[in-house]
Amino acid sequence: MKNSFIFPILVVLILLGFIPGAESQDMNYSQYFSTPIYFNPAYTGLNSGVRARFIYRNQWPSLPISFKSYYFSADLGDRSLPGSGGIGIQINQDTPGAGLINNFGAALTIGVRIPITSFMVTQIGIKAGIMQRRVNWDDLVFASQLDPKYGNVYSSTFIPPDANKRVVPDFGIGGVLQFINPGGNISGNIGLGVDHLFKPDVSFLSTGSSLYPRKWVGQFDLIISTDPGGSSMSSRASDEPLKINLGGIYQNQANLNSLQVGLNLLKYNIYIGAWYKSTMTGVVNSAVALVAGYKYSFYEDMNIKFMYSYDLQVSGDLQGTGGAHEISLILEFDNLSIFGGGGGGGYVPGGSGRRGGSALECPTFY
Repeated sequence: MKNSFIFPILVVLILLGFIPGAESQDMNYSQYFSTPIYFNPAYTGLNSGVRARFIYRNQWPSLPISFKSYYFSADLGDRSLPGSGGIGIQINQDTPGAGLINNFGAALTIGVRIPITSFMVTQIGIKAGIMQRRVNWDDLVFASQLDPKYGNVYSSTFIPPDANKRVVPDFGIGGVLQFINPGGNISGNIGLGVDHLFKPDVSFLSTGSSLYPRKWVGQFDLIISTDPGGSSMSSRASDEPLKINLGGIYQNQANLNSLQVGLNLLKYNIYIGAWYKSTMTGVVNSAVALVAGYKYSFYEDMNIKFMYSYDLQVSGDLQGTGGAHEISLILEFDNLSIFGGGGGGGYVPGGSGRRGGSALECPTFY
């Protein structure tokens, strides 16, 4: 039995990023508005209450290799917390590297709230967690396993280098500015975040290094309500004003740049939207993410939201890959508090500030 491992090992080294200069990128969710903490920890507890988010993405389903990712986060905005911000957790898993690598991450996030005026507030966020990368060595086929006539019939004598997984600490920081106009019908936020702050070494080889690249994210959202008073307090869908969400997100990681801009509409508890996505480095690939969803209100301050989006590839080399399917499920409990200070946080229009000096709580679109 021959032990000609040189060529397949070189291929594996390139795919897994063992060689110097090889870098990876994070999963890019089209519904960035459903995963705000994933991109910037400063969004933790930005609005009071509890929010739990579940995201599933199936990218390029037409390919024989699975590119699926899963994301969960939960955050609490409670104004009785020290710093009057919020706390949260997030867990994510995906399979990059042609399905040969399994990424897993878990982190705690903290948001610290800094009021500026009655209609403007900032939050600073920190993420502290771990990143685990695992190699699926059993999915690899080496030359020594192949027979010229019968194919893959032999057992491999290949011994994986060092270990099949790597666990490293991972940190991120960010900031967000939240605002609302005195009339109460226009609100929004602008955020900037940096993930993988210290570029953790995720190499599987003890003799080498592979630094995971930092990710820089800038995003904005503007929410416009057709109700001059802002958001209707009625639980009936027919009484809800039309809400328009204009937004965008820019990402830079490992010398790769991407931009996504578009809008969503909310009326009668139904979401529809369209977002243009494009890479801005090397070969340009463009897609249009079409969004649809529904919000069901159990009570005035308790909602469940389901959203689906499909990435329609419109240009570039990725046409024919099947685009991407993305599903999100969001649970909201606006007035729920654990430390006794959640507070629904409605606002009162007027140039003199908020009733009783209460803290700014902008109405949310999602």
